[in-house]
Amino acid sequence: MSEPQRRRRRKRPEQKVRGSHTAELAASWRRELPHLDATGLLLQIYVVRLGRILDSAYDRMCRETYGISGPEMRVLFSLRRAGAPFVRRPTDLFRALLVTSGAITKQVDRLQASGFVVRIPDPSFGGGFLVQLTKKGRKAADEMIETVSTRGLISRATRDFSPQEIQDAMQLCERLLTTLELDDPSL
Repeated sequence: MSEPQRRRRRKRPEQKVRGSHTAELAASWRRELPHLDATGLLLQIYVVRLGRILDSAYDRMCRETYGISGPEMRVLFSLRRAGAPFVRRPTDLFRALLVTSGAITKQVDRLQASGFVVRIPDPSFGGGFLVQLTKKGRKAADEMIETVSTRGLISRATRDFSPQEIQDAMQLCERLLTTLELDDPSL
């Protein structure tokens, strides 16, 4: 580094060290509404923010690795967990993935064009079809499952957690989801 660069560097005002966005958010609600127990609001904000961060990173990983979106990879996951011969009806896909039939049609179109799935005739429904994972699709799903399980954001973020902390987090998420889904089956 040259001497002028060093001088310019020294003249910069020191940046204030800030907490995380989430910590600042919680502090601002506590400051503005000190009488209110904002736990429910904050937990919802935390879960939504966590979901957005994870979904964005997952989508980016899928696009960079396989040239498909995160939602398209979820279609491959749904077919993969169906077991051999890795086939599902489009209706089963959109119900399992909580998306519209139109979204599944577009995703299957893109996945078929990329060679990850094929449409095959449905022997139980004349004129209907099934969506089947190809070898390429199964390989991509298996590799991504391994990657997310061992090197995804959550795996990296929890590497210093104890096994009990991880188990507690799993139980909390499962309990929240079960309660919400039972309270409102349309979710």
